[in-house]
Amino acid sequence: MNTIEALLLGLLQGLTEYLPISSSGHLTLGSHLFGIEEAETILPFTVLLHVATVLSTIVILHKEITWIFKGLFKPLHTNERNGCSLNNQQRYVLAIIISMIPVGIVGVFFKDAVEKTFSSLLTVGCCLLLTAVLLAFSYYAKPRQKENVSIKDAFVIGLGQALAVLPGLSRSGTTIATGLILGNSKQNMAQFSFLMVIPPILGEALLETIDMFKIGISASFGGISPTALVVGFLAAFISGCIACKWMISIVKRGKLIYFAYYCLIAGVTTIILSLI
Repeated sequence: MNTIEALLLGLLQGLTEYLPISSSGHLTLGSHLFGIEEAETILPFTVLLHVATVLSTIVILHKEITWIFKGLFKPLHTNERNGCSLNNQQRYVLAIIISMIPVGIVGVFFKDAVEKTFSSLLTVGCCLLLTAVLLAFSYYAKPRQKENVSIKDAFVIGLGQALAVLPGLSRSGTTIATGLILGNSKQNMAQFSFLMVIPPILGEALLETIDMFKIGISASFGGISPTALVVGFLAAFISGCIACKWMISIVKRGKLIYFAYYCLIAGVTTIILSLI
């Protein structure tokens, strides 16, 4: 992988991480077009790009993250009727933790099986079609505008995130669509979807880093130059900041149906490419 390819893949990751069109699916497709077929090469690089987009999430949503930490370590509320109770920030963090359980199980027990799917264009195409269906359902779902994401909803949304480890099934699209179908407000789901992914990605990056040290950093990245890694990282971070802010605005305006059309076309095209 040269510097130009790393730049293009970084831009692709940053833009598609937040737009509901599957970053992993587009990275798989982009790697295929560039002739980078080795999963051992693209997967560590993908993790690096995901860390870059996590940092862009922290930058764009820094006010929300600051709000969470301000109330997270406050003492529990107590009263004679209900006993101890959590404040809003503590309930929010608990919902994020609950949402992490399904994807954590997938990461621990099915990591190798999932990684094998990253070389299959047919899988990417089928999952893009599934993303299109989910986005269409969320567009026509009757809004109920729940005030907060409940613990039950957080777990169901987490199931969607666990399924979205498959390339082509958009994580942001799946989690936002699931939350909207459950009746959560558009603004709440945009924010919750982007914040809930931070711990799993950082956890995956930590595990990947440990594996890299075991076999050697150079061997892990398949000979990708440090310059290409830095360029890809910065490209993903900068484009991620732009896409994150844009996506929050798009979700609030309820324009996800247009991405359903895109995923439909991209899915059909990818399936055709896989059969050629």
